[in-house]
Amino acid sequence: MAGAVRLPRAQARFACGALAAFALVTVAAGLAAWHKYQLLAQPLTPGPYVDNPLVEVDTYFRNLMGWRTGLLLVALLQFSIWLANMRDVADVLWRQGQRRRRAWLVFGWVIPVAQLFVPKMFVNDLWAASRPEPQRRRGHPLLTTWWLSVLAAANAYAFSDASKDLKKAVTTTQARDALRQIMFSDGLDICAAALSIVVVWQLIHRLEHAAAIAPAEVWSTGQGPLHAHAGDGASRRRQAREGS
Repeated sequence: MAGAVRLPRAQARFACGALAAFALVTVAAGLAAWHKYQLLAQPLTPGPYVDNPLVEVDTYFRNLMGWRTGLLLVALLQFSIWLANMRDVADVLWRQGQRRRRAWLVFGWVIPVAQLFVPKMFVNDLWAASRPEPQRRRGHPLLTTWWLSVLAAANAYAFSDASKDLKKAVTTTQARDALRQIMFSDGLDICAAALSIVVVWQLIHRLEHAAAIAPAEVWSTGQGPLHAHAGDGASRRRQAREGS
């Protein structure tokens, strides 16, 4: 089974690498925001524009925020591709336990209201597929914590006007308030990225273990991933003949 079902380890590395890069750049952006926040608390000193520390840190901050947005999109793409590949594995191990059609792997992220629970349903189903038949339960405190952190970070990013407020700030107080909001949002993003990496590797290890023990549970009739439906039909017909 381990040879028949190919676990997407390479894709997991790509997804985790993108998430880690996003988290590191977010940390750097948060530090730049903190430095700018501290400089704004000090009296502004006149001097050449090129030597102004506030201008310098603002340049770093804006560049890092641009990189952060780009890496966020890459991380979301890589995570979605990994999730689709993991669905292939779960379809072999426990096809009937996958509650949503594969199209929802795309639509579940973008349709309002559905995006609040559909991606979590996919992850719950993967988690359940990794457990032996008598112990299959959807959900786990780790998954709940991860999803709450993702929702909190997404809401802070979507509904916060901190970046716009920072651009429109005309006083030091307004700029510092916007920077506080940005740093808070950065903290949520870092937390969500770290927990996402943990969830990715937990699911990889659990499904790898499930694939290793699956021959005794799933493949006892000799069916393979390309012939699973045919094997199921043949098994049912054989059982019907034996019963008659």
